[in-house]
Amino acid sequence: QVQLVESGGGLVQAGGSLRLSCVASGNIFSINNMGWYRQAPGKQRELVALVTSIGTTHYLDSVRGRFAISRDNGKKTVTLQMNSLKPEDTAVYYCNAGGFSQGFWGRGTQVTVSS
Repeated sequence: QVQLVESGGGLVQAGGSLRLSCVASGNIFSINNMGWYRQAPGKQRELVALVTSIGTTHYLDSVRGRFAISRDNGKKTVTLQMNSLKPEDTAVYYCNAGGFSQGFWGRGTQVTVSS
């Protein structure tokens, strides 16, 4: 069993930065994919960034070059550095371990970007 707790969300002006952190309890060493998803009001949850156990990363096209995901298995953390934020990045951001369908989820953290 893995529990995930996110932190770091908040309100920021367009062009600003935020750093989201996800701390896991339980064993994440055997989990290949860890990532961040987001869900805006009235929209489906979408994958923002993913990092594999060997450090391979994948990004949503609209955030590539602005966001950076990293993972520290020793500290059981996954971090999302978000730069050059845009109003369309506004959403609840969720940490995920193990994939959308069968993985574990945090409760989410709100990110609001004002124009």
